[in-house]
Amino acid sequence: MTELASMEFHPQPQAGPARPWAFPAPERGKLDNGLTVLRCHRPGQQVVAVEVLLESPLDAEPKGLDGIATIMARALSEGTDKHTAEEFAAELERCGATLDAYADHPGVRVSLEVPVSRLPKALGLLADALRAPAFDDAEVERLVRNRLDEIPHELANPSRRAAKELSKELFPATSRMSRPRQGTEDTVAGIDSASVRAFYERHVRPVTSTVVVVGDLTGVELDALLGDTLGAWTGSPAEPRPVPPVTANDTGRVVIVDRPGAVQTQLLIGRVGPDRHDRVWPAQVLGTYCLGGTLTSRLDKVLREEKGYTYGVRAFGQVLRSAPDGTGAAMLAISGSVDTPNTGPALEDLWTVLRGVAAGGLTDAERDFAVQNLVGVAPLKYETAASVANTLADQVEQHLPDDYQATLYQQLAATGTVEATAAAVSAFPVDRLVTILVGDAAEIREPVEALGIGEVTVVAAE
Repeated sequence: MTELASMEFHPQPQAGPARPWAFPAPERGKLDNGLTVLRCHRPGQQVVAVEVLLESPLDAEPKGLDGIATIMARALSEGTDKHTAEEFAAELERCGATLDAYADHPGVRVSLEVPVSRLPKALGLLADALRAPAFDDAEVERLVRNRLDEIPHELANPSRRAAKELSKELFPATSRMSRPRQGTEDTVAGIDSASVRAFYERHVRPVTSTVVVVGDLTGVELDALLGDTLGAWTGSPAEPRPVPPVTANDTGRVVIVDRPGAVQTQLLIGRVGPDRHDRVWPAQVLGTYCLGGTLTSRLDKVLREEKGYTYGVRAFGQVLRSAPDGTGAAMLAISGSVDTPNTGPALEDLWTVLRGVAAGGLTDAERDFAVQNLVGVAPLKYETAASVANTLADQVEQHLPDDYQATLYQQLAATGTVEATAAAVSAFPVDRLVTILVGDAAEIREPVEALGIGEVTVVAAE
């Protein structure tokens, strides 16, 4: 008998039924100091993610000190009343923890990740950073110098330069949204430790803050742990801050940021539209994904696969800010880069795609593929505690209910092709788009003007 004949064959394993999945629901609570707590037990997630939301929005920055929220956020981990900056960093390292913070229009976010076995120590360090940051003169001066060093590099980056110009074009000059989130060279240069501390004392307090804790909390006495750490953080009461309405001018026009000799043109086409409070959001997400959410989207099929103008074009919606009353706005945009000689033809084809969606609609196949990618892969997207914590923090920041994300997936799955088409057309109307081009104006201005997509203006690259 041959060896093959003597082998025993077993039937191929078959996949079992899919287990139902839903975005995890948090439990809510509040500490005695007024700090709101959201917790989410995720069995098996031995790295715990903690997100702290501080109500210190960019529109609260003092006049002439744009960027102070960013400097304050970075300074939170640069020493406390118990540790110098070096000691604080060493203590975090001993915990195997990472601590990051950044400022955006809604406020400051502080993110901690740490093995659950070191959670008590890490929460103590986080509490010290929020309760009693040192804001040492030398450390703040160093952070200011670092930020000043970053700005020229950002201006040299075509995509960052395009984003800066789009904000300037869309929003009125009086709006904080019209100016760079992290400040300019002039405003950052005026920041010192005294102004950082004043901003902190005015806007950072537990009663207006929220902490989100996600991970395997088996055996963790979280109430007692939070009480002993973040519960020791005190601060004065605060009146609710009014949230300025978001206004924007989406009159169709083109701005070329001149980069003589550039071999590529950076494209950023955008306007302001509905945010997650609007009933159209699920259909808008679906339609935008069909338009430019993946390598197989309609824009990529034409501009990348058929014409070879680009390595990729993306369409997306990004929430700017939401108010407690449910009002807010999102940036709706299309971005990518093309070689300089094909800037005019690429824009012409891009507008042809948009007009094609308006005239003929999306297909059922496009809609089905988008649902599969957005809904079907959600369990993989939220495998880590950090991804769950970040989404829960987004919901708090945008004044959404705790079950919003779970409901959104149900709505996406139930949205039809007609609704997705209508939302995509409404999101990107061909006559109401602001187009920013970072490239060689001498080469691209004439072919762009010939397209008739709006008045063309040229500005210096700085």
